[in-house]
Amino acid sequence: MFKHILVPVDGSSSAGQAVEKAMAVADAFKSAVTVIYVIDPYAFSGVGTDFSYGQAEYLAAANAEATEALKTAKQAFEARGINVTASVVEGHAIYRGILETAESVGADLLVMGSHGRRGLERLVLGSVTAQVLSHAHLPVLVVRE
Repeated sequence: MFKHILVPVDGSSSAGQAVEKAMAVADAFKSAVTVIYVIDPYAFSGVGTDFSYGQAEYLAAANAEATEALKTAKQAFEARGINVTASVVEGHAIYRGILETAESVGADLLVMGSHGRRGLERLVLGSVTAQVLSHAHLPVLVVRE
């Protein structure tokens, strides 16, 4: 039924639970899996020049965090013998990066955690999961924490 599953991760426990569910679905349907971590390379745009000097540090930290989250997820899938690819995706809006990747890899199911961001950051940015659900044209399995 599902040939290709896309699993966006962000290092949160909610994303970890989504990985577990995606493994079960991939096992059942012998699906290929793509795991992504979306980074907004322009996180400081629009907040003034005072923050532009932190851009390189932000990107370095974001890439390090992405690499670790992808490594953890990829190892989990590989341990179960599931065909998986992993990559860092850049997108000005995280939800758009997820949906554009789903389209480009031909995913027919998206499995993601119900929330990854916490506190003020979530209030300011909104829920990525809610944005994905609002704009998705493919089935989305939301895994609650």
